[in-house]
Amino acid sequence: MGQRLGVDVIYTGPSTADASEQVRILEDMISRGVSAIAVAPNDAAAVTPVLIKARNAGIAVLDWDTPADESVVDYSVQQVDSTVYARHMYDLLVQNMGESGDYAVVTGGLSAENLNIWIDEGLEYAKVKYPGLTLVTQRIPSDEKQQLAYQKTLDLLKAYPNLKGILGYSTPAPIGVAQAVQEKGLQSRIAVVGVALPTDSGPYLEDGSLDVATLWDPGKLGALTVYVASELLNGRAIADGQDVPGVGRITVRGKVIVMGPPSDFTKENYKDYTF
Repeated sequence: MGQRLGVDVIYTGPSTADASEQVRILEDMISRGVSAIAVAPNDAAAVTPVLIKARNAGIAVLDWDTPADESVVDYSVQQVDSTVYARHMYDLLVQNMGESGDYAVVTGGLSAENLNIWIDEGLEYAKVKYPGLTLVTQRIPSDEKQQLAYQKTLDLLKAYPNLKGILGYSTPAPIGVAQAVQEKGLQSRIAVVGVALPTDSGPYLEDGSLDVATLWDPGKLGALTVYVASELLNGRAIADGQDVPGVGRITVRGKVIVMGPPSDFTKENYKDYTF
């Protein structure tokens, strides 16, 4: 998308979910005099001061994938409608474990705003729609690390032997969860649903240690973010229902731009995708 629009895209970030390192990188982008910054905050509050600094320097500011403080961004580019996605996760879980029983939530970082929104809205939805579900413990952080999700899931399986389902949020978490379920041979007893890439999910979808992965095309999300930044810098408005080349029709509500509905990846269809 950058080449198509004549935009020089710098894609960078910390190697771990480190908010302070992310702030340092943003400071560097300001010093380099970039025209626009699009950030997926590890911690929304931590990046607010540096995003204000960017705006004061005349830099367009967007968030993508994960919301920042709404007051400091020009646009918030989101992959899916948060409420729709939060509910969809629980619907998928119930389809695979039934409407009653013990379940757990394994997430990425506890300060990741998008993950918290999906979990919080999903919990509220489940209280009404699926009162037979019982969350056995608080959401379990894995710090965006598959190995940590795997280790914590092993602990979880030991502590709660009647567990029937696990929801995994952040792309490494469901894979780590499925790895633990696979190792213990619990595919037929525990349903696992999570936010994961189809290529990563394949081995676990094949043997049922991961029942369904649900996500969006991250390449399209990146392309949409670059497109929005370019339109903003050129003084052109983004319209609801606009057909973005290579992305499709988008939804616009004020500052919030939503790419579209998620895709579900199963044993039957995951090979149809290349990301």
